[in-house]
Amino acid sequence: MLQGWIQIALTLVIVIATTPLLGEYMANVYLGKKTLLDPVVTPMEKVIYVISGVRAQQDMTGKQYAIAVIYSNIAMAILVFFILMTQAWLPLNPTGLSAPTWDTVLHTTLSFLTNTDQQHYSGETTYSYASQMFALGFLMFTSAATGLAVGIAFIRGLTGRPLGNFYIDLTRSITRILLPMSIIGGLLLILAGVPETLAGVATATTLEGATQAIARGPVAHFEIIKQVGENGGGFFAINSAHPFENPNGFSNLLETWAMISIPAALIYTYGVFANNRKQAWLAFSMVFAIFIVLVGVAVVGEYQGNPQVNSLLGSQQPNLEGKEVRFGWAQTALWAVITTGTMCGAVNGMHDSLMPPGGFVTLFNMFLQIIWGGQGTGTAYLFIYFILAVFLTGLMVGRTPEFLGRKIEKKEIVLSSVVLLVHPFAILVPWAIVFAFPDALSGISNPGFHGVSQVVYEYASAAANNGSGFEGLADSQPAATGLWWNLSTSISILMGRYIPVVALLLLADSMSRKQPVPMTSGTLRTDTVLFTTVTGGVILILGALTFFPVLVLGPIAEAFLIAKGG
Repeated sequence: MLQGWIQIALTLVIVIATTPLLGEYMANVYLGKKTLLDPVVTPMEKVIYVISGVRAQQDMTGKQYAIAVIYSNIAMAILVFFILMTQAWLPLNPTGLSAPTWDTVLHTTLSFLTNTDQQHYSGETTYSYASQMFALGFLMFTSAATGLAVGIAFIRGLTGRPLGNFYIDLTRSITRILLPMSIIGGLLLILAGVPETLAGVATATTLEGATQAIARGPVAHFEIIKQVGENGGGFFAINSAHPFENPNGFSNLLETWAMISIPAALIYTYGVFANNRKQAWLAFSMVFAIFIVLVGVAVVGEYQGNPQVNSLLGSQQPNLEGKEVRFGWAQTALWAVITTGTMCGAVNGMHDSLMPPGGFVTLFNMFLQIIWGGQGTGTAYLFIYFILAVFLTGLMVGRTPEFLGRKIEKKEIVLSSVVLLVHPFAILVPWAIVFAFPDALSGISNPGFHGVSQVVYEYASAAANNGSGFEGLADSQPAATGLWWNLSTSISILMGRYIPVVALLLLADSMSRKQPVPMTSGTLRTDTVLFTTVTGGVILILGALTFFPVLVLGPIAEAFLIAKGG
């Protein structure tokens, strides 16, 4: 067990050490300050702006920013849908794959468009190299960049600045953050043994004399943007558990860090924008403290294993079901917590095989969406809770509800409520429909409490733009229930992405237009340990209790059932 904890501690130390460095760099990028990449990137960006007709100095209102997000996403969705539907006639299709069903293509397009990357298909047997590179790989960059742009626009508005220009932020997110990190990370993955080839399937003769077909492809560059951009969609069906996506301990460490690096650093970026690094570190510490507790719950649950299996073996053994031996119980459990905390969704083990504490933690992360949250938007959600905490505590102690010197009024509270309330609607309503018609719709492979977790996990993953799955559901295209899962989760995906994005931008626009008020003895300071602790309480009360009945019916009940030998 000691070795597992050392591995976890080393990973988290690296995250903490790189957070201020990457956070400061991203702040410089979005503040328009000089960076080391300027000589290379600036000329390239100027060409992009000239071709696209974008004016670099033209700021947008919240409404204009939201419209730009939606229009650009619609255009990208049409392009990608067309590529996927016509892949049989496009080049780079060495195995001659035909197009999937229209509902699978629709779900895939919307899923990758929104940074969800939920997959109701097996990558290597469904989409060609062209589809994976020019459609899905393209969206991995643009969807992550869209989330970053929205997050930065929200931070600008919160700190009293104009929101900026969406197309400039989108371009800078790709050219100065995602692309450089992907180039370096991709080269490191190639050195670690991840393939990057356009060659077709390799054939090999087994020891028994049979012929085995081994899928391969341009995996390394796909894998790194999957992790850096919090995308999560795997080139292969078993995602980062596949040895061609994640071959060894070094690649696992790199990919784990890549998932959490930008979400963690964005909190520090906020501190630079607000000129209040103290508050940024306090917010980081609050999230990190909750995160550590959740890691502990999941890791201990996997280390203790299944008590019924242990009784048969006569000794305690870690739960290794659904795990790759090269990663073990510790790194698989840590990955599961990070991938659901950051809304990445990549997996290096089967989440369906997690013990109930692990299932509880993964669901809990997706319910809250702020540990560490989605690419860019997770930081915005975090400060939505800060705004609500300011409002609630201000009312309780009779102080003016202000955040960063700007009054919190009815409009801000309404928009904050929209951001938080759309999430349970997008999860619980379709979840209830499935269990109203279980035989016709569910396709659940596990009855009882685990089946409850399977279904709610699927919708939580969709609404949180996470994309991972408990699996065990008949959601692939040949299944009779595949159409239901494709369409219903698509609705949850769209609700979970665009309604909060529009509300965040309108809220940021409202805050940016407020006149700052001077700090007085009646002002509630938000950069204190006390207020940060109160905010943590608000997060747990407002966020966790909303979904508490679901957690009781799922992983908590399953834990009691296993403990009593049921």
